[in-house]
Amino acid sequence: MYKQSCANTVICLSWDASDIQKMNNPSLQSGHISESSALRRPLVKKTTVSSHESSTSRIPFHSYSFITCISFVLFCQAGVLLGHPQCLDYGPPFQPPFHLEFCSAYETFGCCDQDKDNTIAARYWEIMDYIDPQAHKLCGRYIKDILCQECSPYAAHLYDAENPQTPLRNLPGLCFDYCSEFHLYCRSAITLLTDDKHIQECCEKNKTRFCNLLNIQDEDYCFPDVLKNTDLNRNLGSVVADTKGCLQLCLREVANGLRNPVLMVHANDNTHRMFVAEQVGIIWVFLPDGSRLEEPFLDIKNLVLATPWVGDERGFLGMAFHPKYKDNGKFYIYYSYQDKKKVEKIRISELRVSASDINKADATTERNLLEIEEPAANHNGGQILFGLDGYMYLFTGDGGKAGDPFGKFGNAQNKSSLLGKVLRIDVDGRSSDGKPYRIPPDNPFSSDPKALPEVYAYGVRNMWRCSVDRGDPLTHKGRGRIFCGDVGQNKFEEVDIIVKGGNYGWRAKEGFECYDIKLCHNSSLDDILPIFAYGHSVGKSVTGGYVYRGCESPNLNGLYIFGDFMNGRLMALQEDERTNKWKKQDICIGSTVACAFPGLVSSYSKYVISFAEDEAGELYFMATSYPSAYAPHGSIYKFVDPARRAPPGKCKQKPVPVKTKSKRIPFTPHTKTVLEVLKELLTTTQSPRTGFNATGSPQTSRKPVSRKESAKHKSEKPAKADKKQLTAQLPKAQGSKAQKEKTLHASKAATSSPKRKGSQLRRGKKKSPRVPKTRSAAKVKTQTKKKKRRRANL
Repeated sequence: MYKQSCANTVICLSWDASDIQKMNNPSLQSGHISESSALRRPLVKKTTVSSHESSTSRIPFHSYSFITCISFVLFCQAGVLLGHPQCLDYGPPFQPPFHLEFCSAYETFGCCDQDKDNTIAARYWEIMDYIDPQAHKLCGRYIKDILCQECSPYAAHLYDAENPQTPLRNLPGLCFDYCSEFHLYCRSAITLLTDDKHIQECCEKNKTRFCNLLNIQDEDYCFPDVLKNTDLNRNLGSVVADTKGCLQLCLREVANGLRNPVLMVHANDNTHRMFVAEQVGIIWVFLPDGSRLEEPFLDIKNLVLATPWVGDERGFLGMAFHPKYKDNGKFYIYYSYQDKKKVEKIRISELRVSASDINKADATTERNLLEIEEPAANHNGGQILFGLDGYMYLFTGDGGKAGDPFGKFGNAQNKSSLLGKVLRIDVDGRSSDGKPYRIPPDNPFSSDPKALPEVYAYGVRNMWRCSVDRGDPLTHKGRGRIFCGDVGQNKFEEVDIIVKGGNYGWRAKEGFECYDIKLCHNSSLDDILPIFAYGHSVGKSVTGGYVYRGCESPNLNGLYIFGDFMNGRLMALQEDERTNKWKKQDICIGSTVACAFPGLVSSYSKYVISFAEDEAGELYFMATSYPSAYAPHGSIYKFVDPARRAPPGKCKQKPVPVKTKSKRIPFTPHTKTVLEVLKELLTTTQSPRTGFNATGSPQTSRKPVSRKESAKHKSEKPAKADKKQLTAQLPKAQGSKAQKEKTLHASKAATSSPKRKGSQLRRGKKKSPRVPKTRSAAKVKTQTKKKKRRRANL
């Protein structure tokens, strides 16, 4: 029976992410499919493709299985959370290889290929044969809109496909106003669209009841608002600054041009090098001076299963150096791959550094430690780290899809499965049964015949990014605790501290609440509760972070800093030692007052992929403006507390010198510093003629750009391939709303100011018409308005 109350349909994947910006079709942005294409009978090729069948024309890649929830994986892989686009078959949205004749609004980005488009068109014309010809034009538009929602990147949300507690909707969720219009003009067609007697009766008897039945609790995902919602489609990642208690921090850009940087780790060898891994399977070496080596540390992209799909969760996911790396040169990696039988798996391997170059790994030394088959493309986990006990901890996802539908209780609650677990192994030994690792003797389930001995904790959904607390620099309090962000299903995201033998509740619980009612009521009362959980009004895909234990920003000591992949929100948790409770504080980036220091920036790319800690304990995070494994739009930022710095000289490090055989590529920042932005605002708000600008301030002549400044800006101009990326980033940059509005307002006011080629604020703008000196400002303004009105009428 169709349920009137449908659960929130937002999926959460590890970093499930989907960028609906690709849906730039005008008909999509208006929320309706154009009437001209809707009412034109196409040549229909009849097929037997099921309406829920997976597209066979999709590119066999995986780069973001999660464009949809990305869960991330984008696609129902759960998770990504970036707008959560996800198709009904739990696959990622894609660009059809051929033109769509019928549901043409989704030919740029959606869930339909040509066969499925033809199938939907055939059904449309079968329905229209029963419609009064006089009602074709009016009613046909609604019928086409509804049928074509199977092609929407948000199809899984529109049909509530992600909630295993409710039957799959046979009609998409319609916004109340749109549903009311449909009921008024076309209610007789409801019997042709669905066989559900309950829906038919509601439609016949009561419009309000009918539209409440089709409505979705999460208003972000009802049609057509899901296509017009700027928060989902254009402004994802905007950080909303809390004026009360919001931590005012700043950033320093330290790297850019990376393809989905999923992690940054150090080798703890006193060189202070940082190793940055891209999702495609390449690891780069960054030196303490900020430069990058031209040759990668490791390149295994030919082995790694990764795709260009936005939000795909598969790929290179984890890396950790052996605690004794300085002596044995061993490190470990975690990645997705496909075996010879096309079975998707995750693999954990050991490798060694090259004997002839400490900045190169020896790929021929790969030793396979563990392989786990993945039943779905999302929820791949991906974290590996070493605890203070010297053992390796592995964090696996629950197997994918939604609601952990595997077996009677799901993989996460099944201790005989390696999925949905925290695993602990000893990589320095071998087991008696031939495994290339040893089971630590104190593993909690090593003597349980119904459990796998590798299991250390269970009941996790898809932990995305975990870290070990170094402990307070003086008291060592908190040392050794392992923090994780566990991506939720459709209501809550959570942060956990890992406890030996702990059950973290999934799928019985999500956050602090029940998810599977039956399992929840029968579950143990000893489940480990999160230290913090937040609902989807705050964010939709947690990215776990680190407890700050660095030197440069002493006020941050003890704060657990983390974020949300989908909306780019940065947050901190502060522990109350008296109550052992954790209190959340938002982190605000972008105050021009707080961040007006050399080298500090006030904006960042919106999709927060991962956090990192350098050898000195300073914190960083990785983000991208377009979450695809092959898009070079990722950057790395360092946190800076402008309110309190450590005394000069206290935090200076003396890295061990590193001999490099590869060419060093110096770092060139892309993001303008706050000081540069303020300087630019000061000059661009001034006009070369007398009068008043848009703010009412007197206009003065702008100083010409010096040859030295011009050369500087030319040198900072990004490569041609990155120009589109930078242009796309500008209107979406994080920061205070007031600052962004001020910047935009100022740039518009300077209609006749000369442009500098290096100015990102100007890039992508149309040139303003040149104004003859004899014209008055008022006359020019009037004529400009007339031209705009004429263009709008065309």
